[in-house]
Amino acid sequence: MKKVRVKQKRGRPKSRPKHLAGDKGYSSQRIRSFLKARGIEAIIPHKQNEKARHDPEVMFDKETYKRRSIVEQTIGWLKENRRIGTRFEKLAINFLAMVKLAMVKRMLKLAFSNRA
Repeated sequence: MKKVRVKQKRGRPKSRPKHLAGDKGYSSQRIRSFLKARGIEAIIPHKQNEKARHDPEVMFDKETYKRRSIVEQTIGWLKENRRIGTRFEKLAINFLAMVKLAMVKRMLKLAFSNRA
């Protein structure tokens, strides 16, 4: 998480996003403390057995959490391409080319899927 860079319209990238969303696997006090110390809001649901789950002061933003599905779905359809999912391409430039090719393939599929 220390290497995160959020691009901006001007200037150098920010190293701290406003929010960080994760699933229940990232619900640990260590991660939450790390984020809080850096002023990043944790959008992570609590595990069933956590005490904070029953604490009324601890709020969870469900609407923001739902937006993370966009990223997960994008990664999911990218992994439909075996070359990307198994990382056949070891060089970064070749891997990026395969990701771009997969995106073009997806856009063409969406554009022409309703034609006979």
